[in-house]
Amino acid sequence: MKFLPPLAITALLTGCAGFSADGGLGPAQRVAQQQLGNKDLVWARSADEQARINARVAELLAKPLTADAAVQIALLNHRGLQADFHALGISEAELVQASRLPNPGFSFGKFKAGDEREIERSLHFSLVRLIALPWLREAARARFEAAQGATAMRVLEHGATTRRAWVQAVAAQEGVRYAHQVMRAAEAGAELARRMQQVGNFSALQRAREQAFYADAALNVARAEQAERAAREKLTRLMGLWGAQTSFLLPERLPDLPKDVRDLPDAERTAVAQRLDLQGARLAARQSAAELGLAGPLRFADGLELGLERNSSSEGPTQRGWEI
Repeated sequence: MKFLPPLAITALLTGCAGFSADGGLGPAQRVAQQQLGNKDLVWARSADEQARINARVAELLAKPLTADAAVQIALLNHRGLQADFHALGISEAELVQASRLPNPGFSFGKFKAGDEREIERSLHFSLVRLIALPWLREAARARFEAAQGATAMRVLEHGATTRRAWVQAVAAQEGVRYAHQVMRAAEAGAELARRMQQVGNFSALQRAREQAFYADAALNVARAEQAERAAREKLTRLMGLWGAQTSFLLPERLPDLPKDVRDLPDAERTAVAQRLDLQGARLAARQSAAELGLAGPLRFADGLELGLERNSSSEGPTQRGWEI
């Protein structure tokens, strides 16, 4: 019984751990708001949340797709990001589990020797887990924070990659229009060269040059159309679209470049302080330190348990005791 007060105190101290309201998405949501232009980030944990995401995506696809709309769709609709959010939830669940006492074990045995009947019952607790609880909690917290940093980095990279893919898709679409204009001009030149040769004003060599230019322009059209399909397909994958959603419309041209260049006097200092990959490296180092610190308490206490036993026999008194 003297072990029960420490167990009760430990249970009281560790029983307060619980899940966060945002599922651990706080750092990733701040990245989406501050560095990606006030974008929403939603973890679809229920059918209602998924239905709201689908409605938002359909609303954005109903008009020509801007760069901001493409990034927003990618953050809401991409299945890979949703998988990262679920992995983050698992990491938080491991943190909550590491912050609580382990479940006790129970064993039961019934023995028979002649007319004697013996029943053994035991309840045992893991002393290793109890002793190492602070280190386990710290290691799990370090893993969870590292997972949060990795998720925020993934969100930032996915948003930036989607914006880049949108620019490439619109530029490829403009390239197709330009290639068609060049081909039409080359076709007109080839037809003019044919007629001029018929009346004797062009030589066969001049006509051949115009025909070669026209053939090269037609080849460039095919290349431009292939590049457009590849760029559009890449953008479609990044936004997680399929089926009828892939028929989205893009603007006819890229937006104008800004008239003024942004002044960033402290760019290097800001990069060192805010770069997510550097923050992730720091969190990974903290995680390794926490796991190395956990190895000390467990080195000499592996398998250590506290057990309470009660044995009763049909031919003797009931025995009670505890063991380590």
